[in-house]
Amino acid sequence: MDVSQIVSIVVFVVVMVFIMSEKLHRSLAAISGAALVMLIGILPFDVACEHVDMNTLGVLFGMMLFVGVVKQSGLFEFLAIKCARAAKGNPWIIMVLFVLLTAVLSAFLDNVTTVLLIGPMTVTVCKLLEVNPFPYFMVEILASNIGGTATLIGDPPNIMIGSAAGYSFADFIMVDAPVVVVILAVVIGMFYIMYGKKMHVDDEKRHRIMELNEYDHVKSMRLLRQSVVVMVFVVIGFMAHGALHVESSVIALTAAGVLLLISGESIERALHEVEWTTLSFFAGLFIIVGAMAETGVIEMLANALISATGGDVFVTMLVLLVGSAVISSFLDNIPFVATMIPILLTMESTGMDVTPLWWAVSLGACLGGNGTLIGASANVVLSDIAKKNGHEITFMQFTKTGFPMMLITVLIAGVYLVLRYPPM
Repeated sequence: MDVSQIVSIVVFVVVMVFIMSEKLHRSLAAISGAALVMLIGILPFDVACEHVDMNTLGVLFGMMLFVGVVKQSGLFEFLAIKCARAAKGNPWIIMVLFVLLTAVLSAFLDNVTTVLLIGPMTVTVCKLLEVNPFPYFMVEILASNIGGTATLIGDPPNIMIGSAAGYSFADFIMVDAPVVVVILAVVIGMFYIMYGKKMHVDDEKRHRIMELNEYDHVKSMRLLRQSVVVMVFVVIGFMAHGALHVESSVIALTAAGVLLLISGESIERALHEVEWTTLSFFAGLFIIVGAMAETGVIEMLANALISATGGDVFVTMLVLLVGSAVISSFLDNIPFVATMIPILLTMESTGMDVTPLWWAVSLGACLGGNGTLIGASANVVLSDIAKKNGHEITFMQFTKTGFPMMLITVLIAGVYLVLRYPPM
């Protein structure tokens, strides 16, 4: 390795140490690391800007702004009370309903958008029942990444793989969706063992929930109707953005702009709801990972994974699944998948059947996001929502639950791939 590669790795590791130890706020750690790689010349400013995924930041900003307006209608309180009453105030059934809703929405929406919608509902219900929201936030984060694995549009790596390999929406439903259903069922079962048995609220709190009228919590029925209509178009837009050749960030920003225009709500108030620390964290992290990509570190990692298998498709499939998952727990999965694509295409050009490898990368990169707090965008966004409402999720708290759950889900995915693509 040359000096630039060593420095880029050292900066990444130091930033990770600060994030994990929580000696610095994760946004400050990421911004400082990004500034350092530019100051010492590892990554020129213009090249650094190229590594900042403006589409991801655009989706985040647009949907945060959109949700900031929607919140003012009382829609989240309405939905939260509706779910709580449907579950008759049972905290475990409420959790299952929220998990299923999160997974389904994440399959058809960006998973960041999903947690931005589910987060406020969770806060409201937990306040009403006076229960600890940590298990709810954790399982919703897991469900958002698991649900996003099921479809072509659920997670950015799947969009990239579908484009490179020529796979359709139906292909992802046929291959990824079946194991996602199994994984989600196992995760719900695990959370029942860990938390469900302990979830009890007294009859008084349940009675309090059943006495609530969800319509009493609607602040503006006009804005609520407008929000629902625009939200329907957002869902359609996210599902069809590939066919329309319109980036998902454009759809998110358009939705925010349209809702602000037709509602007449204050943009200053909506901007106040934007999680600026989250946006700055991602911008900094993109630059740090970009330094590793530009110096060839990520490519070295990918090549090491391939060379370790000796070219055996079955072994490579399993190594890629586990390697993608572990690396995606700590690195953004987008540059990793971007590096793997040309490698797999090169292997395919030699006559190798790389079909199992595409699906191994898809499952590994998407499920790996559940390993740590910084493994996926949804993790950071929902943890910031939790912190804003007085329930901080620390890096180590998340990892203690998330990493073992990630390993279990990857093990299930591994068994599934072995059954579907057995060794020749």
